[in-house]
Amino acid sequence: MSQNLAAQEFDGLVALVTGGASGIGAAIAAELLDRGARVAVLDVATEGANPAALAVQTDIGDDASVRSAVDAVVAEYGSLDIVINNAGIGAQGTVEANSDDDWARVLNVNVVGVARVSRAALPHLRRSSAAAIVNTCSVVATAGLPERALYTASKGAVLSLTRAMAADHLREGVRVNCVSPGTADTPWVGRLLDSADDPVAERLALEARQPHGRLVTASEIADAVCYLASPRSRSTTGTNLAVDGGMQELRLRPAVQK
Repeated sequence: MSQNLAAQEFDGLVALVTGGASGIGAAIAAELLDRGARVAVLDVATEGANPAALAVQTDIGDDASVRSAVDAVVAEYGSLDIVINNAGIGAQGTVEANSDDDWARVLNVNVVGVARVSRAALPHLRRSSAAAIVNTCSVVATAGLPERALYTASKGAVLSLTRAMAADHLREGVRVNCVSPGTADTPWVGRLLDSADDPVAERLALEARQPHGRLVTASEIADAVCYLASPRSRSTTGTNLAVDGGMQELRLRPAVQK
């Protein structure tokens, strides 16, 4: 797609990105801006937000904060067309490792947070001719990985919620999809690597786990999100788009060492 066509793709549309001040969210916000959207970034810490976006300090774990933020976006831009539910928090360990408080905290942000933002946005999205919601899911929703019980449960719920929302709101003109990244090169993964006994070996293991042999980049995920959010994708809804280097679907033989 030429830069001119890409810039026209979201021309006149308003997009909201949760968790948009860093990592994958920042890449999504930047790509939407490049393609012509007006973008609002909702984050608990907005210091790193793109200066071209409207930054709104928001706790998606709190309904009043979410409703206030969505109202602020609409007050600034006059409308809302696209919601990217990207904000989330991680968790490590087996089912024995996390307390009830851990479960409540992660599910409140990763699952109920998606519902809160979408609920607050839907009255505005119904008035749009190009309404779309894209949720950030994960390969763990469909592939069992060790030491990720709580995080996996939350992302499995996001996948199911995406499909249910797509069914509920299709005839209202609102498309709902999700992307499922594999292990991505993000600040959160970087912190996990830094805490490992051997960060270099751990990174090599994470890269080898994905058939294409490397971590997924934030920009690759952003491109997938923009595809699903684009008015060019009007017949795409209720889908889960994997951006995982083949991790979920491919079963390659180990590479031959030369």
